Amino acid sequence: MKKYSEEHQWIDVAADGTATIGITKYAADELGEITFIELPTVGQELKAKEQLCVVESVKAASDVFMPVSGIVKEVNVVLDKDTSALNNDPEGLGWICRIDKADPADLAALMDEAAYAAFCKA
Repeated sequence: MKKYSEEHQWIDVAADGTATIGITKYAADELGEITFIELPTVGQELKAKEQLCVVESVKAASDVFMPVSGIVKEVNVVLDKDTSALNNDPEGLGWICRIDKADPADLAALMDEAAYAAFCKA
């Protein structure tokens, strides 16, 4: 189940409850060429809408926010050496982190793909 935030982050919850989080293609396109990411720390506990990390591009630096509350259990260390996946495949190989057990109330507040597409066009 993939959901989207108004801040242009996505979250995909697997059957085992693990949730993968990243920025949307829309966000990546708006940022332009991403040159650096400050990844979150494994074990870091964050609430929904708190700063998850910072990405820098040739255009600007931008905060990335947690779409749901949770504890970071894994980060995409590949991005430390090569940020190109954030531009080339932001909703796939460019994922930022994984958390355990996303808060169901936080998930319910997020948009599905159709609602997010309409939000981006508005």
